[in-house]
Amino acid sequence: MTGAKTNERPGVRAQHRHARMSATKARAVLDLIRGKSVVEARTILQFSERGAARTVAKVLDSAVANAANNNSIAPEELFVATAYADEGPTLKRWRPRARGRATRIRKRTCHITIIVGQYSPEEFDAIRSRQAQSGRATPDAAAARARRVAGSRRRSGAKAADEPTADEPTVDDAVSDGAVVEDAALGAAEAAGDEEATVEVVGDAFAGTAGDGDDEAADGEGDSDTKDED
Repeated sequence: MTGAKTNERPGVRAQHRHARMSATKARAVLDLIRGKSVVEARTILQFSERGAARTVAKVLDSAVANAANNNSIAPEELFVATAYADEGPTLKRWRPRARGRATRIRKRTCHITIIVGQYSPEEFDAIRSRQAQSGRATPDAAAARARRVAGSRRRSGAKAADEPTADEPTVDDAVSDGAVVEDAALGAAEAAGDEEATVEVVGDAFAGTAGDGDDEAADGEGDSDTKDED
């Protein structure tokens, strides 16, 4: 940042000296942002296809930073009051050509100057009212980020309120408890069924053993009768 000149508009200025481009190329970009608000100028430079737009955007950011740090002016209250490019020194180079000749190469430089001014309270209120009527919020990055943070905090608070406490059983806990009880009942029923089947098998075994004893006894009686007859 350099001192203000007597013939310049009041405001905070930033200058980039000896920029490696011609003044004509820089002026084509400066004409697009002159008189625009800082937010709108940044948007224009961001989507511009000209190579000088990146350099001009850096100079604009420097002027806005000077206004914020030195004069405590918010970026949304600034606009591009003046933007111009002066010709700087030209670097002479040579290129060899046919038949021993040489062609001059001129590498142009320029000095880019941007001055940002502050809206008056009446102008700033008028801009805010137009934005409110059109339904557009102020395109400020800090304000947008603050709104996003506040919204996320509200959503997180509502989510925490909806979540049950540690002592309060949830639907999943009830379902899991019911599944455990059902599994226990099925296990008890299967165990009871196994015991009944075991009793039946044992009873059949005892019945079969008793039947074999009766048959043997009957065979013994038949043998004794045969012996008596002999």
